[in-house]
Amino acid sequence: MITRRTFTSGLIALSVAPSIFIKKATANTTAYDTLPIPPILENISDQKGKVKYKIAVEEGITEFIKGVKTSTLGYNGNLLGPTLRAKKGDEVEVTVINKLKEETTVHWHGMLLPGEMDGGPHQRIAPGKEWTAKWVISQPAATVWYHPHGIGTTAKQVYWGLGGLFILDDEVSTRLNIPSSYGINDIPLVIQDKRFTDNGEMVYLTNMRDIMFGMMGNTVLVNGAIEPTKIVPAEMIRFRILNGSNARTYNFKFDNGMTFYQIATDGGFLEAPVKLSTLRLSPGERAEILVDFSNYKTGDTVSLEDQGYKFLHIKVEQAKNIHYNLPDKLVALEKIPEHTATNERYFSLNGMGHMVNINGKKMNINRIDEFVKIGSTEIWNITADMGMHGMMMGQTSRNSVIHNFHAHGTMFQIISRNGKTPPLNEQGWKDTVALRNGERVRVIAKFQHKGLFMYHCHILEHEDNGMMGQFSVS
Repeated sequence: MITRRTFTSGLIALSVAPSIFIKKATANTTAYDTLPIPPILENISDQKGKVKYKIAVEEGITEFIKGVKTSTLGYNGNLLGPTLRAKKGDEVEVTVINKLKEETTVHWHGMLLPGEMDGGPHQRIAPGKEWTAKWVISQPAATVWYHPHGIGTTAKQVYWGLGGLFILDDEVSTRLNIPSSYGINDIPLVIQDKRFTDNGEMVYLTNMRDIMFGMMGNTVLVNGAIEPTKIVPAEMIRFRILNGSNARTYNFKFDNGMTFYQIATDGGFLEAPVKLSTLRLSPGERAEILVDFSNYKTGDTVSLEDQGYKFLHIKVEQAKNIHYNLPDKLVALEKIPEHTATNERYFSLNGMGHMVNINGKKMNINRIDEFVKIGSTEIWNITADMGMHGMMMGQTSRNSVIHNFHAHGTMFQIISRNGKTPPLNEQGWKDTVALRNGERVRVIAKFQHKGLFMYHCHILEHEDNGMMGQFSVS
């Protein structure tokens, strides 16, 4: 049996945008701990300080709704991919084998590495071929991820299932007294929305609105499952959250209004935990949060939701007598002084649908848009302008994220939003930033890796339609 409810988070709620209905399976009150946990891929290297992985990009079959089988894509399996793990200083080698009938790539989103290892559209892998990426982990502990990044194929390949987490560790993450038992009290959450028909079939790009706003589904999956339940001990729990959706922005909260603490952004730990009751993440952004269940009784339940749609149910069991204190301090973040910047650049994210562009230009694989000096520090000014679409939709559009900006090959710090200091939970290292219509965001970054890199909107249908540019660091 499938029921429905309205879900409009991340949409512009006007007549030009679709009504969204959630299709959900009837809850099974006896089925618990149904949240799939992506396995950690085995390191096949026997050398200390070296991590070696092999990934096959495959076609698969997934049964999201009982009795209905759907064609999907996955890494080493039917859907999504295993979690990769390495620590600062490790030499990493990943071989990717393309078993699809079309070309693909594997982009290491949030990873600092040379351009030829980035896995962007210049490192496409033909069907039946393989590609090996090698680099040294030079960045602090963080939750990054990997996904396809081809030319015009990124959105559909991610939508049908390609994506996985890559967890980085360092001496700070090892030293902090915070939950770290993967899958038990350190829990990965890959959040994605998909569109299902009344008969349970998953579909993609069914109308022009999907091109305009990006593909938004009517059902939220967590680690590839519809409305799973996770059993947790009555203690502090760490969630690593990835918005792996094509276009939807979420405002995460718990249905009982409980507060939690964000401890990390895209690029790693914040200086100190930030107390929140709602967390906004646009496509591609990550966050790590700590949630204290120590005052909950065995059998208590709470759900993670967005606008009343509860897509992850959490059931509390007896504590395991492990005590964690919320740290007063996490790391000492070195702020990049603005006066050290030697150049400023301006990026205007324009239009919607097939009309998207950056600075009036659509992506051209044979054109380099920006040239950056290796070792330099720059300030990038980013704005979002919907033009005629913004006029048509009026002020309501200011309540919705319509574009975001992701840069490869570097991490940045947000200097300001609309001339004001960014909120505390955006004051860490970032690689993706969300923008509403008319917003202005100023960021600062150091460029320490040579090569050709991308910058683009991470609403994937916008990216595929040309909202992307290239910059060369040399």
